[in-house]
Amino acid sequence: MLQSKKVVNRGRNKQGGSASRILTAPVLAVAGWLTMILPSMAATASYSNDYRVCAARLLSVGVTAQAASQGCATALRPRDLASCVVKIERQTQIAAADALSSCGQARRPNELASCVVGISQNTQEAINPAVLTYCGRSLLPVTYAQCVVGLRSEIDELTPAQALDTCIDASDSVSGISSSTPPSRLPGGLNPTFDTTPVPTQPNVPVQPSVPVQPSVPVQPGTK
Repeated sequence: MLQSKKVVNRGRNKQGGSASRILTAPVLAVAGWLTMILPSMAATASYSNDYRVCAARLLSVGVTAQAASQGCATALRPRDLASCVVKIERQTQIAAADALSSCGQARRPNELASCVVGISQNTQEAINPAVLTYCGRSLLPVTYAQCVVGLRSEIDELTPAQALDTCIDASDSVSGISSSTPPSRLPGGLNPTFDTTPVPTQPNVPVQPSVPVQPSVPVQPGTK
């Protein structure tokens, strides 16, 4: 009797193990499939993709699909490129298509946008499109914008065009971009020093004239 119960229990355990293996296999297969597909979805369908964010933001401000694709593909930091274009388009009278080229060429797109927006809001005139060129030329766009805004805030006679030219000329002189000769002063108040002491030369030693040698007089034989 006991032996028959053991046999029955063994049969039940075998059936239970087979059922659990049957149920476990599909679950593992689904888990493996999800493991393979999730990284792909994260790379292509998520907004953590910088290129997708760049393209979406450029399209939202009216940039054409071709220009957006080229701009985002060639950008070192696609998100910064898009932020630059969107900021300029929304806070100035400059079109997004015009801002795209300057933002794409800038080493620091966010600083370029701050420069353009700051000067444009200060001038509030039709000179705004020219600001793109000036801010793009400056190596320090934020400092350049501070120069333009600061001068115009205190000097009423200074027109926006004059402020743009004055500040860009000053920055070019410091960086040596527009000067064909090296600047006499280095940035930061450093002045080069050169040794002006003349190199001593060897004095000329006068050449002594040669003394002619007296010819020897032959002695006559028999004389003393």
